Amino acid sequence: MRRRMYFLLPDVDSARRTADDLLLARIEHRHMHFLASRGTHLHELNEAGPLEKSDLVHGAELGLVIGGGIGLVVGALVILTEPGGLHVRPFAVLAGLVVCAVFGAWVASMIGASVPNSRLRGFADEIAGGSVLAMLDIPPSRVDEVRALVHRRHPEATDRGIEPAIPAFP
Repeated sequence: MRRRMYFLLPDVDSARRTADDLLLARIEHRHMHFLASRGTHLHELNEAGPLEKSDLVHGAELGLVIGGGIGLVVGALVILTEPGGLHVRPFAVLAGLVVCAVFGAWVASMIGASVPNSRLRGFADEIAGGSVLAMLDIPPSRVDEVRALVHRRHPEATDRGIEPAIPAFP
C-alpha cells in the first residue's frame, strides 16, 4: 500500500520543478499525478486520470461491501426459511454472496466514474485560481523524506496532508 500526499503548487513551472526533484529522488513518474484547471497545459507532467479525478474507486469499494452484505443477508434468509421446501447448500449461499459483491462493485463503480472525486472538493477553489495540485503516491517508509524534500526545495508548495491509504492497484 502507498500513501497519497497532496501538495498545492502556485503554477505549472513550480509543478514541473517539483516533479523533476521527485524524479531525482527516485519517485516514479507514474506515482505523481497533477491536476490543474481545465485548459491548463501541463506539458510532460503526468495529468491526473479517471482514477484520481472521479469517485470510481470509492464507489467500487462501497458497492463491494454493500453488495456482499446484501448477498449475505439474502443467503442467510434462504437457508433459514427454505422457501418452497428448497434445501440450499451453504456453498450456493457463498457463491451468491460473491456474485452480489461483484455486481455491487461494478454498478457502484460505474456510478462513481461519473461523479467528481469527493476528496478533491477542498482543492477546487485553489485549482480554479491557477494552482496545480500534486498527488504523490509514496511508500509509507518514504513519506517523511518526501515531505522534507518538497519543503526544503520548494517553499512555495503548500502541504495539504496525507490520505490514510490508497488501493493497491496501479
